Order: sequence, then C-alpha cells, then structure tokens
Amino acid sequence: MHDRAPQPVDRHLPTDEARDLISLVRDIAQREIAPKAAEEEDAGRFPREIFALLSASGLLGLPYDAEHGGGDQPYEVYLQVLEELAAARLTVGLGVSVHTLASYALAAHGTKEQRIEHLPAMLGGGLLGAYCLSEPSSGSDAASLRTKAVRDGDDWVITGTKAWITHGGVADFYTVMARTGQEGPRGITAFLVPGDAEGLSAAAPEKKMGLKGSPTAQVHFDGVRVPDARRIGDPGQGFPIALSALDSGRLGIAACATGVAQAALDEAARYATERRQFGRPIADFQGLRFMLADMATQIEAGRALYLAAARLRDAGRPFARQAAMAKLHCTDTAMRVTIDAVQILGGYGYTADFPAERYLREAKVLQIVEGTNQIQRMVIARHLVGAEER
Repeated sequence: MHDRAPQPVDRHLPTDEARDLISLVRDIAQREIAPKAAEEEDAGRFPREIFALLSASGLLGLPYDAEHGGGDQPYEVYLQVLEELAAARLTVGLGVSVHTLASYALAAHGTKEQRIEHLPAMLGGGLLGAYCLSEPSSGSDAASLRTKAVRDGDDWVITGTKAWITHGGVADFYTVMARTGQEGPRGITAFLVPGDAEGLSAAAPEKKMGLKGSPTAQVHFDGVRVPDARRIGDPGQGFPIALSALDSGRLGIAACATGVAQAALDEAARYATERRQFGRPIADFQGLRFMLADMATQIEAGRALYLAAARLRDAGRPFARQAAMAKLHCTDTAMRVTIDAVQILGGYGYTADFPAERYLREAKVLQIVEGTNQIQRMVIARHLVGAEER
C-alpha cells in the first residue's frame, strides 16, 4: 500500500492563529485519519471517533461565533481546514462540511434563546448534524418537497421521508425542511429535530460506488413531534434559509473537491518519480510532465476561486454566483485530475492497492451533491442574464 498524506500546500493564511490551526489539522490528518482511510473506506466504516476528536479539538464549529462554542474563524480559513481533512479522507472532510451546513440555520436564523440553548452542544459538544432537504421525488426541484409539518398545539407533527441524507441514522440532530403551508417555496419551514426523536428512523445506508464510510440514507419521519421552540425562523421562511445555507455549503464542497484532487496529484507525482521505465523515472517523459502540470494548474485555479468566494462572504458581500462557480469548477477539476491520476499509475491505478481509484470514485459524487453541476450552471446563468422565461 502506497497511501500517504498529501504534500503540504503552501497556504497564505491571514493570522498566526490560522497557521497554528492548519498545523493542528495536518497533525490530526496524518496521525489519525490518513493511515486508516483506505481500510475503513473499503470496510464501509464510519469514523465516529474521529468526529469526536475533531469536536474536542474545536474543529466542528470553526466559522461560528465563539460566544456559542464556535471557532470565530473566517470562511477563508475554515475552507482550507476542510481541504486538508478531505485530502486525508473525504468521509471526514465532507462530514465536517455537512455538519457545518446542518448548524447554519440555527446559527444564522435562530433566536437568541435557541442559539444559547442548542449551539454549544452542536458546535463543540460532540454532536453531529445532518441536513434534510432532498426527498425521493424532489432533488434538484427542492421547492416541491412533500414532507409535512402540521401544527398541533405547542408542537409540530412531521410526516414524510427525506432522501440522500449524509449522516442519516448516525446524526444527533437533523435540520429539516418541511411543508407547513401552500405549495412551492413559500410554504416551507425549517425545524431542528433531535436524532432520538420518537418516530424518526433511518433506512439501511445506500450502497454507493465511493465514499462508503459516510452513511447516506433515507430518513423517515412518522408523526415526529417537535416543539414550536425548535422551529427555526418564521413559518414559510424555510426555503430561503435552505438556499442561503447551500450557498455556503457549496464552498465546502469546492474545498473538499480541491482536497481530493490535491491528494490525487500528490499520489501521481510520487508514483511518477518512483516508477522507472526504459531506464529512467516516468516523470522524465514530457507527455507525463505536461499532465502533471495541467493537473496542478487546475487545482491551483480552483483553490483561488473558492478562496475568492470565501473572502466575499467574510466581507458580508454577495457570493452566491461565485460559490456556484467554485463548486462547479472545483468538482469538475477533481473528476479530471483523478482520472488523470489513474492514467499515470497505469494498471496499478486501477487496483485498490493504490488510492488513485478511490479518489476517482469519490470525486464523482462531488459533482452531484448540494446541487448538481448542471444546477450550478443554471445559478450562474441566472446571475448573468436573469431567470429563464416560462
């Protein structure tokens, strides 16, 4: 087995604290995550103990206020942490991104009392979150969701099924979008649902081509009672909350994709310098050197794109278009780079003895989650020329 941690990326970080943070993350990634990644992914094992370690290390709430247990880090820094984690194991990087996404609604739109009551445990208390928007019949068309929440006294009763839920069945809390009113986007409300709520259950995890250590499952709500105190925002405000969460979540996916691509490039470069053919390392052949150069350039461009979007977010400026661009470019880059990495390793790249084939299988899902890349193109075009006529 030749799996190893990626070579350190030369990062331009805004503070000494951020540099220390990246050093901590690299140490955890190299000691605790990367050595077991291939074996545990092959076995489909979810590394819950790693998330407990990350929580204890203050890494599950980085972009949120320290007042409520967060790390007070700008998105520019948080995303680079995600990239480092994803390079070591995508299950972990993506898991942190999803947890951050699941925490967003309460952190950004909850009342003061809700934030005080729930956020410390969510951000630093060892809890793990899941985000419930998609359903079996509503993926890209999320506004057509059918899961219902009906008011009953001081409670809401939630009934329906969510699909493609990362951490489904293992999460401690679920941020759930449910229909409380009319059809369409104006009839949707957000709720914070405990993972042990009566009537909540998860189906068996989906059998996937990659990312096998990260459970993805349908989550069933069979008359789940949720107090009105766990409603986030006003009734009918859920869809805008969901979309604003996804803008930030797409940057997380872009960073994770960059991490996977960087890991694939590092593996390909390592192999190319060690593998000898015709009496010299294959890295001496110009055709292969050009492949590596193109891979590195695409990765660096993607990193610059997601960081530019993050800096807009940190400055309080609109960033939805740039987030869509970053998600589109970085995930497409990860797909191209991992394909080329397998090609550089040749027959060995097609075997599970080397990590390149795992990176390729994992890269594919990043073009799909949190809005397919076709949806990203629609978002970008809408910002350029307006909505489509119907």
